[in-house]
Amino acid sequence: MAITAEDVKKLREVTGAGMMDCKKALIKANGDFDAADKILKEMGLAAIAKRVDRATNNGRIFAKVTSEKAVLVELSCETDFVAGNAEFVKLGNAICDVIIEKGYTEINDELVGMVNELITIIKENMSVKRILVLPLDAASFASCYVHGEGSLGVLVEFKADKAELFANPAVVEFANDCALHVAAFTPTYLTASSVDKAYIDEQSEIFKAQAENLDKPAKVIEGIIKGKLSKHLSEICFLQQPFVKDDSMSVEKKLAQIGKEAGGKLEIVSYTFFRAGAASCAN
Repeated sequence: MAITAEDVKKLREVTGAGMMDCKKALIKANGDFDAADKILKEMGLAAIAKRVDRATNNGRIFAKVTSEKAVLVELSCETDFVAGNAEFVKLGNAICDVIIEKGYTEINDELVGMVNELITIIKENMSVKRILVLPLDAASFASCYVHGEGSLGVLVEFKADKAELFANPAVVEFANDCALHVAAFTPTYLTASSVDKAYIDEQSEIFKAQAENLDKPAKVIEGIIKGKLSKHLSEICFLQQPFVKDDSMSVEKKLAQIGKEAGGKLEIVSYTFFRAGAASCAN
């Protein structure tokens, strides 16, 4: 049976496979569309198997927030070119939607299947590298921010003593600015109280050794150590860092100010950021 360009085009529109693969499948199936579709699927599975060991050091971060859930997803791939592909971006957003719609909290066969479908078309190894799902209720709220072309994504979780605070435009703006702040400063800890004691002790010893070289009285040295430690914690702890939009006060003080002006009390419960191709930070 002769295979026409129209036949190839029609199969491509139905399957999304490449033109040459569609032509090969139609020839092998003697023009039978259903058989050609099956052949393409088999070819796709074979292609996935061939690529499974290829490194996926590039990718993109996706985020979505609803009133009930907040989701952060890292979708990895082999090249930065594919990370910017429109179909890759569409897939990442679709994965966020499915996670929220179906209540998934872990990577599963359905999400893997969605990725595999695109692998058969783009022919590059990809995977859902990690996901984070935050359940939200009436007294909680999450803001998100994705930097640039998806190189870094942030979720910040808030709680309030009054649910109506999250309808306040100033609170929403502040929450969004906090996500931007995390992207800009990538803090290591949420607050000074959450820093490991062993780390505090280690830094104190370093600062003590530095201060002792100054040949100052013991009380002065003690004050220098405390000052250095306080400054260091203000650099690595989210709530102690100078706020990105107003560095005259810390995030913690700005949080209290915004809550008071809105008529209630706000709390930052946690923050998480995913950096494409790197480790996450969660507190």
